[in-house]
Amino acid sequence: MPELPEVETIARDLNAAVAGVAIVGVRVFRSDVLRECSPRSLGTRTRGATIDRWWRRAKHAVADLSNGERIVISPRFTGAVLIESGAWTAGRGDYTTIAFALADGRAMRYRDVRRLGTVTLMAPARFAEWEATLGPEPLGRWYTAELFTHAMRASRRAIKTVLMDQRRVAGIGNIYANEALWRAKIRPSRRASALTRAEYALLFKESRAVLTIAVKQRGTSFRDYQDPFGGRGGFLGLAKVYGRAGEPCVRCRTTLRSTHAIENRITVWCPKCQR
Repeated sequence: MPELPEVETIARDLNAAVAGVAIVGVRVFRSDVLRECSPRSLGTRTRGATIDRWWRRAKHAVADLSNGERIVISPRFTGAVLIESGAWTAGRGDYTTIAFALADGRAMRYRDVRRLGTVTLMAPARFAEWEATLGPEPLGRWYTAELFTHAMRASRRAIKTVLMDQRRVAGIGNIYANEALWRAKIRPSRRASALTRAEYALLFKESRAVLTIAVKQRGTSFRDYQDPFGGRGGFLGLAKVYGRAGEPCVRCRTTLRSTHAIENRITVWCPKCQR
């Protein structure tokens, strides 16, 4: 599932490619990905508007339109926003759910094999209400170790669970929670409230470090993730624990273990480094 680095890559690429370009047509092929709008209202409320910018909030790519509307795309497991150099036409076996025709002759389409992702259209007041449910951005300039510590220590749940809680800190998911905890030498199953102040500070530092590296690598392509031009992320080759269960820890050579006991997601850790 795309996390902060993957969606940041998507948003940056889309912003560079289509900011300032108007939407002139909308076709909806699979309406089950739509949220808070119908196929008709999506077209009515976006057609003729210019895309002012694309940006990221948590794990969501957001398009600000010139008429105040916002398109919020949550790619989830198999979603991708793709830019076509010319007009797009559907072909056999294509998984496109929505296609936006652009004023310069190109097309922007949302493709989703399993249709688990969503495309939501929000007016300004609704967007503000939705955004208020999300935690702060971990790479934000104003976000501090003190704020991070306050968010983490207030829970008795497993630290990995709290780290992935989008209401406490936005954008971190399974891949980068695994990596940050390994870098900080913290067992993923430890109670969040039981960490020391020094451990909170270290986890804050390592979370930001691994996210920054992953953004530079354009995210992680494990199965389905691709950027708007079909490219893949390069972080997987740098991962220290994710996807490496049963292999030796690169720090101490102990065999890495894995479990699905935390949030039913694969957790990989080193039993020696992360005591």
